[in-house]
Amino acid sequence: MQRLGPWSREAWTVLALHLLRSSRSPNTGGLFFHCVQGGLVQSSAREFAEARMKTQLELNKEKSSFVIKTPKGTRDLSPQQMAIREKILNAVINCFKCHGAKGIDTPVFELKEILTEKYGEESRLIYELKDQGGELLALRYDLTVPFARYLAMNKIKKMKRYHVGKVWRRESPSIIQGRYREFCQCDFDIAGQFDPMIPDAECLKIIHEILSTLQLGDFLIKVNDRRVVDGMFAVCGVPDNKFRFICASVDKLGKMSWKDVRQEMTGKIGLTPDVADQIGDYIQQCGGVSLVEQLLQDPKLSQNKQALEGLKDLKLLFEYLTLFGIAEKISFDLSLARGLDYYTGVIYEAVLLQSPTQQGEEALGVGSVAAGGRYDGLVGMFDPKGRKVPCVGLSIGVERIFSIVEQRMEAEMLYKKNPSFLTQLHYCEETGIPLVAIIGEQELKDGVIKLRSVASRKEVDIKREDIVTEIQRRMSES
Repeated sequence: MQRLGPWSREAWTVLALHLLRSSRSPNTGGLFFHCVQGGLVQSSAREFAEARMKTQLELNKEKSSFVIKTPKGTRDLSPQQMAIREKILNAVINCFKCHGAKGIDTPVFELKEILTEKYGEESRLIYELKDQGGELLALRYDLTVPFARYLAMNKIKKMKRYHVGKVWRRESPSIIQGRYREFCQCDFDIAGQFDPMIPDAECLKIIHEILSTLQLGDFLIKVNDRRVVDGMFAVCGVPDNKFRFICASVDKLGKMSWKDVRQEMTGKIGLTPDVADQIGDYIQQCGGVSLVEQLLQDPKLSQNKQALEGLKDLKLLFEYLTLFGIAEKISFDLSLARGLDYYTGVIYEAVLLQSPTQQGEEALGVGSVAAGGRYDGLVGMFDPKGRKVPCVGLSIGVERIFSIVEQRMEAEMLYKKNPSFLTQLHYCEETGIPLVAIIGEQELKDGVIKLRSVASRKEVDIKREDIVTEIQRRMSES
């Protein structure tokens, strides 16, 4: 019998109809046959046809339930949003250029071995790619390591550069806090041998200039030194093999209470309570140059060579910052640890401050918008002969700044003549605004503000004097 070619959809339909009719036939004895397009089909073909039809129906069902959306931790930007973003980027880049930096670009992916073992505990967040033409690749995690590779590969010993580009991190995104899996970084770096602390002071001045130009509100730049951090761990009795783990825990102090950080140190990492308490006595201190001078006389830290070198450099740094006129915005904070493995000296992080809710309270940080530090050994990791090029740099958190500016503009856009309440709620759901403050006639009469969670749609009445604190609490927990 001649073999049949592939069947058309119509042929399968005819086959199905014949087989379904045959299943209702009173004849139940033995095999039965039907003619379809000149071929003989046994009863087993009916089961095959039914299975194929079932599979097709399931596929159609999956297609109908498919939701068109961007991947988790990413987003599209509208023309209006791009206009805001470009304004921010222009301000940042103009500042970089004023300080003599030249722009470069590098591939969005690197050889996997270039990126691994450079970020400590954060290495787990690197997006790895499958084997591409015999090479193991990964999406870049930041712009610093590619820059170090660029310097080593091109044998460059001195350079001021800026780089604006996207990076990728496989972490839990928080749209409210401006934390994404795909985001833009704006980096400025100084490579080369210079007099101590002059490039470091310039980087801090650049951060100060950019945040002042963008007018985001009050801010504070925290500084520390990895040598001070490592020396502190040593004099407190932290084993060498646990330095980086403790460093990552200390770096969480701004996001967690000391009680929770201490619990992580003793429970998860295995420090003794006595060692953890000694660390706590140090890392809960912050101040200015007076604190640096105080620690230079500390009976423990002053006996540690690493810590002593770091403290002397910090004292010199504050002298330059005073000359630049920005020392009042700088805080020496011993809790700042910066968990990335490649930092070797001064480290810093800029945070926006929210106003105190009551007189006498301290201003609270609402998130990091810039960070950086010195990494003198990173270029040598890529040089065949291990030749080092001292480097220091900074990164501006464009996404967080963009989120702050965007939220402020969204709040203004809601002031419309005779707005529809339902329309405003739909707008909040579509744009990811988490909370809605409702003030109607009854709320005015009762002296309260109704706070509505957009996600859960639950509403609670909050006293007017407590509304700022309640919103801050909810935003910090989201």
